[in-house]
Amino acid sequence: MNTDVDKLVTQIRQGSRIGLSRSITLLESTRADHRKKSEELLSILLPETGKAIRIAISGPPGVGKSSFIEALGMLLVGQTKKVAVLAIDPSSPITGGSILGDKARMEELSKSDLSFIRPSPSSGVLGGVARHTRETLLLCEAAGFDVILIETVGIGQSEVMAASMTDIFVQLHQPFSGDELQGIKKGVMELADLIVVTKADGDSFTAAEVAKNELERAVMLTRTCEGNIPKVLLTSAHKNTGISEVWTAITSLVEARNDSGSLAQKRREQSRQWLDQEIATELLSLLNSQPRFAEALEATQQRIEASGEHCGRAARALIKSLLAL
Repeated sequence: MNTDVDKLVTQIRQGSRIGLSRSITLLESTRADHRKKSEELLSILLPETGKAIRIAISGPPGVGKSSFIEALGMLLVGQTKKVAVLAIDPSSPITGGSILGDKARMEELSKSDLSFIRPSPSSGVLGGVARHTRETLLLCEAAGFDVILIETVGIGQSEVMAASMTDIFVQLHQPFSGDELQGIKKGVMELADLIVVTKADGDSFTAAEVAKNELERAVMLTRTCEGNIPKVLLTSAHKNTGISEVWTAITSLVEARNDSGSLAQKRREQSRQWLDQEIATELLSLLNSQPRFAEALEATQQRIEASGEHCGRAARALIKSLLAL
């Protein structure tokens, strides 16, 4: 085994946050040698993963995702649970780095020896997550974390990727936003296992109750499967109210799905989705590395421009010609 990888494996098994941070940096690297080492690292640690509760936290900008996660995280570390937070931020168009700085906004949680907070830029990846969020999640599990919280980008309705790698998807809404109307639409609301109305305190409390009632009616229109209607709960991170009720609802869902076997089935399906995504990524990378593909692609583009050929048909023809080579 590579000595660098051997050291990182030992550090992660010991629960070292420094070793975990270095391992995540390694897998996020675009260098070929780093990629090889990160794959070796994950292959060794993979049998030691799968024991944590994986939770995605989504919601529009300004809903209070970071505040909610800090409140939930503080509740959990108070129960001596180890909590990892993977905060996915929009990328800076200049540096490519995170532009919101979620770790700085979880000041109290970041002080706990039982927590680990890792901000990562989305780097243009759709679905609310970053390119290596799934692998980072697995490293956190191997390091012994009990709960993994993924804070998604939360922009628009594209949070499917986050749901495809977690056990529970929590959708946050806030009073006065009109977000309850989104429940009538097909979209991210269909992914929610639990809906949480934030900022239910002070002058906003009545509006939060109204939003809760509207959301409960809205999910009834889109979630008609028996037993698949998500609860809608009120919380206030500022007053620290409703947080324990959210955790109780999450653990109840996990226990029920464990008992029925649906959680294990969901993780098997997620593993297959991961495989499909990696195959697609690797195939495209392989094709782009071949000069013959670049020539064929250029010829196809010129044919489309000259004749107005349908792009879908042209793509299928291009792939068939390449597979025949």
